[in-house]
Amino acid sequence: MRVLNYLELADRLDRSGIGTSVDHQRQALADTDVEVLTTPWTDGHPGWAVGGNIAFDDPVFREYDIAHCNMIGPGSVAVARHATRNDVPLVLHAHVTREDFRGSFRGSNLVAPALGEYLQWFYSKADTVLCPSEYTKGVLEDYPVDAPIRPITNGVDTAPLDGFESFREEYREQYDLDGMVVFAVGSVFERKGLTTFCELAQQTDYDFAWFGTYDDGPHGSAEVRKWTSDPPENVTFTGWVDDIRGAYGAGDVFLFPSKVENQGIVVLEAMACGKAVVLSDIPVFREYYEDGHDCLICSDEAEFREAVERLEANPDLRERLGENAMETAREHGLDRVGERLVETYEELV
Repeated sequence: MRVLNYLELADRLDRSGIGTSVDHQRQALADTDVEVLTTPWTDGHPGWAVGGNIAFDDPVFREYDIAHCNMIGPGSVAVARHATRNDVPLVLHAHVTREDFRGSFRGSNLVAPALGEYLQWFYSKADTVLCPSEYTKGVLEDYPVDAPIRPITNGVDTAPLDGFESFREEYREQYDLDGMVVFAVGSVFERKGLTTFCELAQQTDYDFAWFGTYDDGPHGSAEVRKWTSDPPENVTFTGWVDDIRGAYGAGDVFLFPSKVENQGIVVLEAMACGKAVVLSDIPVFREYYEDGHDCLICSDEAEFREAVERLEANPDLRERLGENAMETAREHGLDRVGERLVETYEELV
C-alpha cells in the first residue's frame, strides 16, 4: 500500500506540534508494510509539477493508494480534489480547530469564526477524519463535520528525549535556574496559559522557565508581547533551545495551564521524562489523564498555586506522580500510532 502522508508548509511547521505529530506518524509507519510518500507532486514542488504538465503533459500528481493530509491550505485542498476525482480514499487529519486557533496570534480571535466555517467545509470532504482525542471529535461533530471521525493519539517519541538528565546542570546554569524549577515547553501563546503561568510566578518564590519560541513582533498577541518584554523577576523565557532534552532536564514540575488543547504532545513528553505534571481542568486532559495518579489537575489560579506548593513540600508525591506518568506515556507509544493508522488505511482500501 502506497500512502501519501502530506504536510503542507512542512519547513515552517517543523517546530510546531503539528510537525511533531506528522514526524510521529511517519516513524510509526516505518515499521509497517506501508510505503510512505511525503509529497504529492511529481517534481517535488507544485510549481514545478504544474510547469511540467504545461510544457510536457506530465502528470502533476504522483500515484498513491491513500491520500492523508495534515494541513488545511491550498496544497491540501488540491490533493483533496484530486483524490475525490480519482477515487483515491482521502484521510484528513484535524490538527487545527477553530477553538485551538483562538488565543494564538494577533487577530486570531477575529478570524476564528470564519476559520470554523472553512474547516467544516474542508474536513467534510474526507472519507475519514482523524483527530487527536475524543474531545476534538466532539468539537468537529458540533460544527458539524459530515464525515466519519476517528480519534488517534499523536503519540510520543521517547528516543529524542534519551539522556535528558545529563543536560540538567548545563541548562540550569545557562538560564540561571535554581531550586525546584516550574517549567513549560512549546511556543508561547496566551491560549496555553501564559498569563496564568506568569501571575502564578508572581505569587511564589520558585524559578519559572518557559522553553520555547515566542513572537514579540506585530503578529504576537498583546499578552505575549506584554509578558515576554517585561517578565516577572523569577520568569525566564528562553526562546528556541538547541536541544529539547535541556528543557526536560532543567525543569522539575511541568506546569501547563492551557485553555484549549486537542491533546498536547509536550505533556506526554514531560510524562515520558517522569516529571510531575500540573494541568488545567479542560476536557482533553480529563480524557487522557487522572488527577492524583499521573498528574494534578487544577481549575483556577489558587489550585495551581496549591499544587505547586504541595509538590515542593512533598518530593515523594513528585516521584510517585512522575513514575505513574511514565506508565501513561508508554500507552501512547508510536507502535500504537502505527497500528491505528494501518487499521484506518486498510478499512478505506
